[in-house]
Amino acid sequence: MKKITKWIVAILFIWIVLTVWVEKEGPYDKWNMGNLDSSKKALVLYDPDPFYNLDQQICESVGSVLADNDFNVTLATVAAIQEAKTTDYQLYIFCANTYNWEPDWAICRAIDRIPIAHKKVIAITVGAGSTSNSQKVFEKLIISKSAILLGSKSFWLWKPNDSSRTNGSNVKVAVKKSREWISGIVELMKKR
Repeated sequence: MKKITKWIVAILFIWIVLTVWVEKEGPYDKWNMGNLDSSKKALVLYDPDPFYNLDQQICESVGSVLADNDFNVTLATVAAIQEAKTTDYQLYIFCANTYNWEPDWAICRAIDRIPIAHKKVIAITVGAGSTSNSQKVFEKLIISKSAILLGSKSFWLWKPNDSSRTNGSNVKVAVKKSREWISGIVELMKKR
C-alpha cells in the first residue's frame, strides 16, 4: 500500500510541476501583417505552447486571411501585448491552448485585462484532442466580458481535424481548415 501511495504522490508531483511549467506565460513575440494603413484592425493573440506550435501556425493562418482581406493585423503573444494599446482593434482573435481540459491561464488573464465589451471576438481552442470542455469554458469567459462572439472552433494536434483526411499531417489539415473557417467568417462580416 505504501508503494502505491508513493507512486500516486510522485505522479501528482510531476503533474503539478508540468502544469505550472506549461501554464506560465511564454516568450515575447509580435509582428504585423497586411495593410498597415487600413482602418480595419485585428489583434490575434495567443500564448505559445512550450511543446508544439500549432497555436502559432493557426494564428498565422488566420492572420494571413485577414491580411488578404485588407486588415491591419497584429499577431502577438500574451507577453508582447502587455505594453501595447489594446483598444484600437475592431476584431479580436484569441487562441487558447488546452491544458488539463481548460484554456491556458495566460490567455485567460490577458482577456481579463483587455476591454472587449461590445467588440467582435473570435475564439480558437487548440489541443491534443480533448478540447471540447476547454472550448466551452473559453467561450463562457469571452461572453462574460460582454463581447460579441462571432465564432468559436477547436483544432487538434492528434485527433483528426478532418475525418476524410486521416493520412498526412494533421497540423497541415488544421491550418487549412482554419483558413477556410476564418474566410467564411470574414465573408459574413462583409455582408453585415
